[in-house]
Amino acid sequence: MPDLDAGTRTELEAASFRRLVDHLRGRSDVQNIDLMNLAGFCRNCLSRWYREAAEERGLPLADAEAREIVYGMPYKQWQALHQRAATPEQQAAFAKASESAGDAGKTR
Repeated sequence: MPDLDAGTRTELEAASFRRLVDHLRGRSDVQNIDLMNLAGFCRNCLSRWYREAAEERGLPLADAEAREIVYGMPYKQWQALHQRAATPEQQAAFAKASESAGDAGKTR
């Protein structure tokens, strides 16, 4: 890994974040449940992480504001335009993934 100073590293991470957000905005066909099932996170997770990072720096940010940053519009508007009801298959995959994630934290 190249030896990066903290400022350059932050700039690269910020650019990557912006590209991820732009990509997710362009892929409104990909539902949050699909992201959760495949990657273990979704747009809502990303917006929560953004809000938490702001709060760690003493910057109050409401969930609705963080979601608008990630979705590019108010969340309710995005839901009305793009969100579909989860299929039984998606719900089953989510339940299975949630079960596995819970097991991962347990000692055997």
